[in-house]
Amino acid sequence: MYPDDLPPVPDVSPRDASQLLEAQDAVLIDIREPDEWAESRVPRAILRPMSTIREWYQDLPTDRPIIVLCRSGSRSHAVVHALTAQAGMTNVVNLRGGILAWAEDELPIDTGE
Repeated sequence: MYPDDLPPVPDVSPRDASQLLEAQDAVLIDIREPDEWAESRVPRAILRPMSTIREWYQDLPTDRPIIVLCRSGSRSHAVVHALTAQAGMTNVVNLRGGILAWAEDELPIDTGE
């Protein structure tokens, strides 16, 4: 799914992410851009574009799991790597397959403005 040159990061399936949201009150961060967000989004997700990561990453909670998602899982993989390797966060996971996998698993999605 990912190019061989990307470092491994913790990730979860859409179903496991859904369970984390319910059972552990996880925070779901959508790092796509506003135009992508306007088309479709996962309920309870918070928009924090990857392009502005320096402005928001320090505000992430440390006492709950954080799930990071994008369209297909590649950008969120890079963000999770940065948050774990460079910011030292240990409570962050990548949503494997992104919102595409979420939709494929027939989990809820909001669409439109």
